[in-house]
Amino acid sequence: MSERWQPRTTYTRQEEALLRRLRRTRKLFAFLRDHRSAIFDDAFQAELDETYRATGAGSAPVPPALMAMALILQAYLGTSDAEAVELTVVDLRWQMVLGRLGCEEPAFAQGSIVNFRERLIATEMDRRLLERTVAFARETQAFDWKKLPKRLRVAIDSSPLEGAGRVEDTINLLGHAARNVVTCAAGLLGWSFEQLALKAGIPVLLATSVKQGLDIEWSDADAKAEAVKILTEQIASLTGWLEQHLAEEIANPPLKEHVETLATIVSQDLEPDPNGGGSRIKEGVAPDRRISIEDPDMRHGRKSKSKRFNGYKRHLATDLDTNLIVGCAVTPANRPEEEAAPQLKVDIEHMDRVIGELHIDRGYIASPVVGEVLDARGEVVCKPWVPRNGERFTKGDFKINLRTMTITCPAGEVEQIDLGADVEFNPEACARCLLHAQCTTAAPGNGRSVTIADDELLQHRLRKLSSTKRGRARMRERVAIEHSLAHLGRRQGRRARYRGTRKNLLDVRRAAIIQNLEILQRRLDPAVEPAAKAA
Repeated sequence: MSERWQPRTTYTRQEEALLRRLRRTRKLFAFLRDHRSAIFDDAFQAELDETYRATGAGSAPVPPALMAMALILQAYLGTSDAEAVELTVVDLRWQMVLGRLGCEEPAFAQGSIVNFRERLIATEMDRRLLERTVAFARETQAFDWKKLPKRLRVAIDSSPLEGAGRVEDTINLLGHAARNVVTCAAGLLGWSFEQLALKAGIPVLLATSVKQGLDIEWSDADAKAEAVKILTEQIASLTGWLEQHLAEEIANPPLKEHVETLATIVSQDLEPDPNGGGSRIKEGVAPDRRISIEDPDMRHGRKSKSKRFNGYKRHLATDLDTNLIVGCAVTPANRPEEEAAPQLKVDIEHMDRVIGELHIDRGYIASPVVGEVLDARGEVVCKPWVPRNGERFTKGDFKINLRTMTITCPAGEVEQIDLGADVEFNPEACARCLLHAQCTTAAPGNGRSVTIADDELLQHRLRKLSSTKRGRARMRERVAIEHSLAHLGRRQGRRARYRGTRKNLLDVRRAAIIQNLEILQRRLDPAVEPAAKAA
């Protein structure tokens, strides 16, 4: 069993003096000092101990609960791993919260932070830390839970998170990937980089950059096309040389990963040149195109049709009755919002909660979670799709009866409908209709058509909801999730701290933990002096 963290529950005079100041500014330090033993109680510390048993690595050199608290403090101040180690010696606030006032040696080594972070990821304990903040809210009666709905009223939304990896164009991606292959292969053979590049037939990498090595006028289309052919020929020479001289190593890590990355870039960005052999840069963008060698999970995403960003989307689920964050997800920027909803639902279910109301924007409407909530007799609140048809009649001007599965046009014509299919009105009736000009521009012989969605029943409910003042007020309740995202974005920043989806999910969860703790601090705010006096 790992050593348990057992900080004192009474207060020294030095702590009382510090707390008097911290209750006015940086209040979370004071809150954590007051409640650290309750947050990290024996039961939760036993769970943290399991992160070491699960990996078969024995006992932790530092109590896991102390490391977890240090990760919270690190995110609160936005410090690096190295700085976090130093702050355990030079910052009285850190020393007080960690129960180490007066210690002259660091509480842990920098490697301990990295190791502990990896253990949290491997065992999903970063999610448990978030769950623990919600459980602690119940234990402290921070909210009047008896007056809150038994089923969760949750809102979900997303915001962009710029990736930490460098985004490169096709030429630089190919050069970067090839350079990594040569570096790895040279290390395996004990050769210099220059020696292997020359032997493998890829001298273009000997320049400070691949574009300098190609040395052309890049605004000249013909010269650029020729440069692409030269580069791809040298890359083919490199891969052929590796297959001949490092056949065993190329099938195993670490060389395997670098070779596969290079092959991915070649396949997604290049295509055969029909005008003279060789390869050319592919027209259009490959699906799920990799944009960074340093971070393989980053993708192009869009805030709107005109604004693009590179990296990820962070998704939050917020309890509308408490404003506590109950779920987090991170997806590559090119993935639709609907893919994150099941991940958020898993987080919620781990807290033994059931969604009674789901407040979303239209990006999540196609998620299977929507159907699951409706099947469980829950409610989905979302702005409906707005039909547009210029100045002519829109879908909203037609009467859709989902009991009889019929649609009636403004002129009174009736047609049968099927979910997920287009319905076309009788062309002859449309041709002689007095409202034809206000309804359709369909060519002669064609009638007005209307698309019936797969979720037409839900869209019908949402249109009715948005047509009333009370319904529109309910739709505005999801503004709470926008506030949560804004607060978390200010804390975490617009740029990802780590590379990779999973590490960035840990960072989002850690920021959400702090946000929940600050909500509890405001609810429970011990503005009074500590109950326990100096020891």
